Amino acid sequence: MTQPIKESKRPPYGIISILMIGAFISFLNNTLLNVALPSIMQEFRVGPAIVQWLTTGFMLVNGIMIPTTAFLIQKYSVRRLFLTAMSLFTLGTILAGNAPVFFILIVARMLQAAGSAIMMPLLMNVMLISFPIERRGTAMGVFGLILMFAPAIGPTLSGWIIQHYDWRMLFHFIAPIAIAIVLFGFFLLKDKKEKVDIKLDFISLLLSSLGFGGLMVGFSLAGELGWNHPFVYGTISVGIIAFTSFVFRTLKQETPMLNFRIYKYPMFALSSAINMVVTMAMFSGMLLLPIFVQTIRGFSPLEAGLMLLPGAIVNAFMSPITGRLFDLYGGRILAVTGLTITTVSTYFLSILTLETSFVYLMVVHAVRMFGMSMVMMPVTTNGLNELPPGFYPHGTAMNNTMQQVSGAVGTALLVTIMTNRTDAAAAAIRTEALQNGADGMSQAAAAALEQQILIQSMLEGINFAFLVATFIAGLALILALFIKRVKQAPDPQHSMKKKLSGKFAEN
Repeated sequence: MTQPIKESKRPPYGIISILMIGAFISFLNNTLLNVALPSIMQEFRVGPAIVQWLTTGFMLVNGIMIPTTAFLIQKYSVRRLFLTAMSLFTLGTILAGNAPVFFILIVARMLQAAGSAIMMPLLMNVMLISFPIERRGTAMGVFGLILMFAPAIGPTLSGWIIQHYDWRMLFHFIAPIAIAIVLFGFFLLKDKKEKVDIKLDFISLLLSSLGFGGLMVGFSLAGELGWNHPFVYGTISVGIIAFTSFVFRTLKQETPMLNFRIYKYPMFALSSAINMVVTMAMFSGMLLLPIFVQTIRGFSPLEAGLMLLPGAIVNAFMSPITGRLFDLYGGRILAVTGLTITTVSTYFLSILTLETSFVYLMVVHAVRMFGMSMVMMPVTTNGLNELPPGFYPHGTAMNNTMQQVSGAVGTALLVTIMTNRTDAAAAAIRTEALQNGADGMSQAAAAALEQQILIQSMLEGINFAFLVATFIAGLALILALFIKRVKQAPDPQHSMKKKLSGKFAEN
């Protein structure tokens, strides 16, 4: 299988630099938008269920596009894919900043997602084929530093911009940088691609779109609509049926759109499972902490961003260090150490109170992100190292797809757990208040009591969700005990040719 860039002694640092800048901008854009959602709701007069489609629509397009990236990387050159991806992202950014109605803003976000979905697998594939196995950990560490810096500064930067400017400035700020990156890529990327005789299977594309899209939309909306809502279990059912059909179809094809045969490599399968579980646990912090900080403790969006900043910076700057340690010691010791820290620190987030301090939250979150910095990139790299070079596009596409799906599942699971626990706690507190004679209160006192009940019950819901996330992180820790350092498996086509040549030689 031909690769876009052949592995050489000196990696193509110019190409990698341009790709990293493009990926950084798309990552930064994703982390900027969350803080702006209340302002967008106010301007377009839409509710939470509608505004959520800015996130759900983005995830949906990612779920549809990412499985096709393995085919795209094999079919087209890095230059062509990069320019297409960044052009789509730039067009979406400009359109979003000038959207006159909410529907146009959703379309713009989907254009951004189409470009962003191609960028990450493309960059990962170039990294894998550009560096030998013994240097891959360090290279991936530097790659992680650059990309993790985006979520590090995203929430704080977004909070500052929203506090001083209109939400559209988030897109106006990104647009000229994106245009400059497209121009740099147009003039500096010069790689060529040999013509590859491979065609896209449109039935597989339809099944994967329905499968991944149905699962992600269903799980994304379950937290708000509830698991018993017809739209939720309907889309999840369609997703499961379509996904199962897609897997069986690809297993019968010689050149599938997304190759599920890569799961026969045990360390890749294990790394994929660990990353999916860790992603679910990670979303608990990304989702629940901002709710606690702003709703229960009353901090501003900027303060919430500042609280998350040290942890994100620790995660970013640990990336090259863990990459170097991975090259020296392998992934097991890093993953076990990191997941032990992650599990313990997640438990400390399950015992929050109404008086929990800003410093406590900042320190525990930073320690938690320190633990996670030892997990994601080393585990991913260890799994990909086992794959033959011809399977790299499928490995990176599979990892990114499963991360999106597990993120949606984790979000829905934790929101549902939090909501159910909150409702149960609120009902119990109201019953106790009535037994203590609260029904004779004045209207003002009753309203104040109801507000107190809501805050107390939400706190209990958040704590319980973090406790569940602790057990999820503990499951990943158990799986990490089985990690082994790998050697690259031989290319199946090469092995087949070798066997055939051996038989001919015997005859």
